[in-house]
Amino acid sequence: MESNFRKNVLKIVSSIPIGKVTNYGTVATLAGSPNSARVVGGILRSLTIEEDHIPWWRVVNKSGVISINQNMGGVEKIIQKEKLESEGIVVSMKDSVNMRKYRWIIS
Repeated sequence: MESNFRKNVLKIVSSIPIGKVTNYGTVATLAGSPNSARVVGGILRSLTIEEDHIPWWRVVNKSGVISINQNMGGVEKIIQKEKLESEGIVVSMKDSVNMRKYRWIIS
């Protein structure tokens, strides 16, 4: 059974528009649990094949840095960077996104 928090996280991440990013803490706050940024990361890491359409790559850390764990040799970090760049988001050599320019502002 899927938790309400997980459902909320997936709904919020699904609503981030192309060319915009947000951070784990913002998603956690919008989903109703402001102190659960790490849980949001865990939810996004555990997406199933059926949930592949959910734009997990549009979520970065609070500093705008791609912060995927390097346990898989960095493959996910490369994928995230490529997906962001394919949407027109500039990612620096240090895997950072300009949050002032690309932050998703909920209106």
